[in-house]
Amino acid sequence: MTDHATDTSSRPFALPDDPPRLASAKAASCCGGDNATVDTCCGPAVAAGAPAWRRVDWLLWGSGAVIAVAYPAAVVLPHDAPLGLGVFTHGVQEMMNLMWWGILVGMLAVGLIDRVPREFVIGIIGRDQGAKSLVRAVLAGVLLDLCNHGVLMVGAKLYERGASLGQVFAFLIASPWNSLSLTIIIGVLMGWEWMAVFLVASLVIALLTGLAVEALERAGRVQPNPNRVDLPADFHVWREAKAGLRATRFDAALAKDIAMRAFPASRMVLRWLFFGVVLAALIQATVPTEIFATWFGATLLGLFTTLVAATIIEVCSEGSVPLASDLMTRAAAPGNAFTFLMAGAATDYTEMLVLREVTGRLKAALLLPLLTVPQVLVIGWALNAAG
Repeated sequence: MTDHATDTSSRPFALPDDPPRLASAKAASCCGGDNATVDTCCGPAVAAGAPAWRRVDWLLWGSGAVIAVAYPAAVVLPHDAPLGLGVFTHGVQEMMNLMWWGILVGMLAVGLIDRVPREFVIGIIGRDQGAKSLVRAVLAGVLLDLCNHGVLMVGAKLYERGASLGQVFAFLIASPWNSLSLTIIIGVLMGWEWMAVFLVASLVIALLTGLAVEALERAGRVQPNPNRVDLPADFHVWREAKAGLRATRFDAALAKDIAMRAFPASRMVLRWLFFGVVLAALIQATVPTEIFATWFGATLLGLFTTLVAATIIEVCSEGSVPLASDLMTRAAAPGNAFTFLMAGAATDYTEMLVLREVTGRLKAALLLPLLTVPQVLVIGWALNAAG
């Protein structure tokens, strides 16, 4: 497999010469890059000389092993097996039966997206301000297949390179669970109609939040980004994209390269997705449906309980999808499922700390939950009422 950080001769949308003005964006990745030195959703970063046991992604392989044991065990264990083992194993089996093809398609999609340089995302987002640029930021957030911690690294880099705070917020809000692979899995678990509703609602929140931040900036209530720069006039994204496509050879070597990228590029998704499956099945086995429906049902109490749970539980976006599906099915609360998906990212304390660090202003960091949480609750209440 070639090094996708440097090889540009055979990938679509490749920048032929990796211009210096965009070169620093290479570190903005969730699983890789020179700056990936912290413990993120992609796995703990350890030194090269660390013991072998520390280099093992225990969350990925541990959750995967539990699923590998529970899935065939569901064949021999009755649903009412003691200690909740039957409910747990059958829960794992049912979710994996629904999700397997979505996981496979998502992995292949991520392998393809991994070939697209993120320089294009930065080039598209960072050109100007206003509604059009915010729409581009939202779409870039949807297309980038990153978890909420990984996309935070990219968002921080965008701010450093001059993107407005409104663009960064729109990017962050649209990104966490709207990646292509998770969108497919949400459709499989919750239904394609609800997936479309959730997707549109989240994009509306991202766009409105970005517009509100830019309005506050124009009013002098929010300081503009001191790193703000305009890209050179000679940088044409679509011209470079067409050149990259013309240089791409659509052959067996391309298919092999995508397949070889699929698992490493999907690792951050799989580790939290598998953990989410195990956690959701464990909740099914230990929390009776009556209690679950009471505390997390389609009521105002259930909505606020869900918000509190999403704020406290530090589960990466991929892990939140199976839990949100449980809220949809067992609690019959589509608004709570949407709230859990959205509020988990909007109230993530990691995002608050990083935004405070990159902007140098606590006020800028607090704007994210202050602007998004009310919108999430209103939409969640409306979805519960409609559902």
